[in-house]
Amino acid sequence: MIEARHLRVLRAVAGTGSFSAAARELGCTQPAVSQQMKALEQSAGTPLLIRTGREMRLTQAGEALVRHAAGILAGLTAAEEEVAAIAGLRAGRVRLVSFPSGSSTLVPTALAAMRAEHPGTRISLVEAEPPRSVEMLREGDCDLALAFRYGGADHSAAEWDDLVVRPLLTDRLVGLVPEGHRLAGAERVGMAELADEPWIAGCPRCRRHLVDVCEGAGFTPRIDFATDDYPAVVGLVGAGLGVAVLPELAVESVRAKGVSTVAVEPAVEREVVALTLPDLARVPAVAATLAELERAAAR
Repeated sequence: MIEARHLRVLRAVAGTGSFSAAARELGCTQPAVSQQMKALEQSAGTPLLIRTGREMRLTQAGEALVRHAAGILAGLTAAEEEVAAIAGLRAGRVRLVSFPSGSSTLVPTALAAMRAEHPGTRISLVEAEPPRSVEMLREGDCDLALAFRYGGADHSAAEWDDLVVRPLLTDRLVGLVPEGHRLAGAERVGMAELADEPWIAGCPRCRRHLVDVCEGAGFTPRIDFATDDYPAVVGLVGAGLGVAVLPELAVESVRAKGVSTVAVEPAVEREVVALTLPDLARVPAVAATLAELERAAAR
């Protein structure tokens, strides 16, 4: 019989490439990892790893088992959490992943409400931008993902068809220009009016979308600086080093010193959503966290 704990060890070994690295990730000893892998190979009835000197690679059977492990472990997690809630233990765990501007705006309000209403529920938070956050959800590395996507060519109609999608809000992008800029204080600014400006770009997905929007306005932006850190974007604009467009959530989470915000046309929006797997959506702790995220977005 294949045990869940052995599957977790196999995933760690496959992901890290060695017993010692897997042991560090799992918080146990290397002999313990070796023993559990031996037990798993005995249960499977075939070798799962090939060891050649310091290198280690999966056999065909090992690759097949790793492929199925994420779904199996996610299903087991959902079962354990739901059974615990039904049994009245009032305990649970939610692993949340969010993009940075969501972490600093929507998430704190939602998690504070969860702690007040459900003190027995443990919630962890890590940050990742989509599509990585969505991959983490599908791979079983989180239970709930706060994500976003832009309209048009940014996504296909079937991008999230296998997931439970809870729309939270529509986040409009605003332009940032230095104080004293010729367009500071303007009621609205067409993207084409910024064609000759140096640009500061954000995360890779936002960067691609910026280029698409600018090209739609008839020019290719000259990107002098690119950073995933929104305070850095604001700081660079405030220092007079360029212009940028950022989601309103991002601007809300940063002290915009030395910067003027302007509405840009055509309007550019992104859809902010909470995502989970169908099995996990039935877990009370996950469902409650989803509800609190919706309330936070409605404020």
